[in-house]
Amino acid sequence: LSASFALACFLFIVLSYVQIFRAVLRIPSQQGRHKAFSMCLPHLVVVSLFISSIVFANPKPPSTSCPSQDLVVSILYSVVPPALNPLIYSIRNQEIRDGIRQVM
Repeated sequence: LSASFALACFLFIVLSYVQIFRAVLRIPSQQGRHKAFSMCLPHLVVVSLFISSIVFANPKPPSTSCPSQDLVVSILYSVVPPALNPLIYSIRNQEIRDGIRQVM
């Protein structure tokens, strides 16, 4: 039951993004499309990161889990996506991008 609920939620998210991208592609100006995509893509990255961490956390059977592996998976699931949110959303800022390029 929970797997079907999760699949329904995932399909709803995918269909929502399809509708958003269809609407963005109908924007007549190239600059308008670029601005709309730059607003949508960070959110899509955050959602993908969160969903991928769920995929790693849930499919293992409980009888084969070791405590250290459970700790790593729980950190991956609960700490990494919220920690990366500010970085992902701030990459839209040109000064932040320039600073990242200098560091790399």
